[in-house]
Amino acid sequence: MSLLAQERKELILQVLFREGKVKVLPMAEQLGVSSETIRRDLDILESEGKLSRVYGGAVRSGYEHGEPPYQQRTQLYTDAKKKIGVRAAELIENGDTIALDVGTTVLEVAKALTGKRNLTILTHSLSIASYLSEALNNHLFSGKVFMLGGQLNPEQQSVTGPLCEQMMGNFFLNKAFLSVGGLSLSGGITDYDMNEAYISKQFAKSAQEVIVLADQSKIGVQAFSLIAPLEDVDIIVSDQPYPKDWKDIMEQKGVHWIVSEA
Repeated sequence: MSLLAQERKELILQVLFREGKVKVLPMAEQLGVSSETIRRDLDILESEGKLSRVYGGAVRSGYEHGEPPYQQRTQLYTDAKKKIGVRAAELIENGDTIALDVGTTVLEVAKALTGKRNLTILTHSLSIASYLSEALNNHLFSGKVFMLGGQLNPEQQSVTGPLCEQMMGNFFLNKAFLSVGGLSLSGGITDYDMNEAYISKQFAKSAQEVIVLADQSKIGVQAFSLIAPLEDVDIIVSDQPYPKDWKDIMEQKGVHWIVSEA
């Protein structure tokens, strides 16, 4: 197989998205090139931030020491998050009961609710609750907002814990909008924080429709704590299409993937 360097790198990334890791020797054999060629390709992809090198190969890039604090994340992929938020908000109908998870992308959903009527919104995000309070006062949308109680997590601008979980058990939702740390075929949707993941899991269990928001940095990543397998997800809204070799599995699991840009 004779491939250009760019074609090789695209095939390497496809394997990485599908399997979560790439090994040098099998990849070299598959593509008919030397191990040193694959190592150089992996080094270039690492310099581009698309993977992390490990002994014998590479893994999908993630956050080595957990997800950055909320305020730091507000500076990452800002344009993509806004577009995802606007597109996701289009899925909300007047009269819906929805949950807005903690996350900078979900905050963009809240900002895109202008004109919506008679919503019932549950959230455990301090930032989202603060924004919604101001939006209600300015009559940007109408409805009720319930702030779930619990233990304060200043770093993630959220509340979690047993009280939050107990409150959540009293509600049923039309739609849950979840921001995730990772999205992969093998791991499903995952997060770096176990407490946040558990609340997301509760939202998903209580909702008729589970809608996941994931920018390009989350695709192919498996974080620490499971939220739900892919078959429990109804819709994924992202700033890019899913990898080509995900097609059969996405259809098999019944997941509808929406790209935020037309």
